[in-house]
Amino acid sequence: MTETLVKPSVAPGVRLGRISFVWRPWMLLVAVVLAALAFLLFCLSLSIGDFSIPLPRVVATLLGGGKRVDQFVIMDLRLPRALVGLIVGIVLGVSGALTQSLARNPLASPDVLGITWGASAAAVAMVTVSGAVEITGSLGLSTAALIGGVATGLLVYALAWRRGIDGFRLILIGVSVGAFMEAITTWLLVGANLRDVARAQAWMIGSLDGRSWSDVWLVLGGGLVLLAIVWAAAFQLKPMHFGDDVAAGLGVRQNLVRAVLMLCAVLLAGFAVSAAGPIPFIALVAPQIAMRVSRFPTPPLVASGLVGAALLLASDLLARTLLPIALPVGVVTAVIGGPFLIYLLVRSNLRRAS
Repeated sequence: MTETLVKPSVAPGVRLGRISFVWRPWMLLVAVVLAALAFLLFCLSLSIGDFSIPLPRVVATLLGGGKRVDQFVIMDLRLPRALVGLIVGIVLGVSGALTQSLARNPLASPDVLGITWGASAAAVAMVTVSGAVEITGSLGLSTAALIGGVATGLLVYALAWRRGIDGFRLILIGVSVGAFMEAITTWLLVGANLRDVARAQAWMIGSLDGRSWSDVWLVLGGGLVLLAIVWAAAFQLKPMHFGDDVAAGLGVRQNLVRAVLMLCAVLLAGFAVSAAGPIPFIALVAPQIAMRVSRFPTPPLVASGLVGAALLLASDLLARTLLPIALPVGVVTAVIGGPFLIYLLVRSNLRRAS
């Protein structure tokens, strides 16, 4: 009796000159659907408000037409908020996908690693220092948050480095540093006056209210540069999913790639926090959802960014339309992300027990 050998199914490759990539139709379809969903939520964010505008008029206004009143409401009042929500969602999704891939742990995210708490501590320090915010304005507050988040992320990475990065050690150090930054933030708030405390608390919740074009240009400019670097280095990340030995055999300079991508993840989270405040759990949840809908074994970067944008825009719509009172978007994402974090913890414990 002859034995028939069945070859394993391998995704076909495509080569365009010196550039080659794997053709995955399902992942492409998922990306297109997620992009359409994010665009629909973006248009709904521009449509819904005290002065409702039908979706066809929203699209016409975005394309340069529309009535004068529609142009004023959409372009001047609502577009900065919607753009910040869209870009921050993409940035947080990609940042979460990078940290989870590098740490090889689904619990790794800028929230868990203390990056958002570092940004909060720096922003609260800026608010509580007498006259600092009045002198520098919102740009100074965003800059302080960016510097605080980046400094905290680099500190966590440096403390976790032991001839490489272990995901479990990275998370433990990140939680510890985040708790320390939270203690500093609380200490600053206790010693501040009530007006500064109210202003700091409003920023720490995470919100898209009152976003301006300066916030859009800040996160857009930084995000585009960092996403280009991530795209260029992402090809070196894929072999690392098969283990350090395989990656080393393929000539991947692992330490350099990890350092560059982790720095990009930290900077992406820092820009997101500086533009919209510490919006929790988007960076944690988006890569895990993207993995499941795209049927991919590791967090896909493009799908994670699109899921992050859709989640943040949907949460913002829920926060200001369907609830009895308008709430900051950070409250809604915390309500959604908290149970999901518990699910990931239980799932991780069950895997270890088995």
